Amino acid sequence: MMTAIRSFFTERDLLEVETPTLSYAGTTDLQIESATAQVRSLGCERLYLITSPELAMKRLLAAKYGDVYQISRVFRDGELGRWHQPEFTLLEWYRVGWNEKDLMKEVEELLRQVIGAYQTVAPTIWISYRDAFIEFLDVDVFADAHVLKERLETLDVGIPGNLKDDALMELAFGAVLIPRLDPKAITFIYDFPENLASLARIKLTTPPVAARFETFLGGIELANGFDELTDEAEQRTRFETERKQRRSVGLHAPPLDEDFLAALSHGLPHCAGVAIGLDRLFAVATGLQSLSEAISFAHPQKQPKR
Repeated sequence: MMTAIRSFFTERDLLEVETPTLSYAGTTDLQIESATAQVRSLGCERLYLITSPELAMKRLLAAKYGDVYQISRVFRDGELGRWHQPEFTLLEWYRVGWNEKDLMKEVEELLRQVIGAYQTVAPTIWISYRDAFIEFLDVDVFADAHVLKERLETLDVGIPGNLKDDALMELAFGAVLIPRLDPKAITFIYDFPENLASLARIKLTTPPVAARFETFLGGIELANGFDELTDEAEQRTRFETERKQRRSVGLHAPPLDEDFLAALSHGLPHCAGVAIGLDRLFAVATGLQSLSEAISFAHPQKQPKR
């Protein structure tokens, strides 16, 4: 599979790059936790193992490297389960001058080439975030977000207390919508709500939406991609907002990646990027029932006493 992926990008003239695993800045994302390391030779009490090579790869884009891809080991603390491991292999690539719709087509080509070597894949499904909620939950979350809680309650979905609208949408998305997708078809869900933009550009539609997509097969998320945000001031504001959110719930707020923000200020070209977990892709393609079955040395869910 790795050979097929590298051939795919070689044929399309993407440059394979390698960026550091250690970083002075961790992720500010509220849903992701960085693993840390101490490196005495650098005089650092705390460095962060990357959760994605995204920020370093964008610095290469700002330095005019052009279209690039990377297959790297990444680390996420607090993630261990059937479809999660604290250490896994991530494929990430960026296309200069493309938008998220251009990139979705290439993601489909790659997935069909890789998965098609192991199983027959049904025709691809393309649906917006808004239309997916209307089709599967009969709720327009852009107009009727307040009724979503009632809809979930009728479906006997357990709802933690005091969830805000965006958290309710994510709960409904994961607990109800994704399990109802066609298990045999690659499904692209795009145009996420503005408040779930992450590092995506905001499209000034009515209402505004994020130029973000996610890709699923067999009820499993395989890819997460964006038409990338290139504005340094907006990106800094988003990072600082996430740091405040982390502190408000008692989580560590890592320092910002000032080198990345400086690269944005210098000038990141218009581009689209996407990440795919390769262990998960291989497991889904070959019909395995957990991520650990796709990894030679998976971390056990119950750690032995030492």
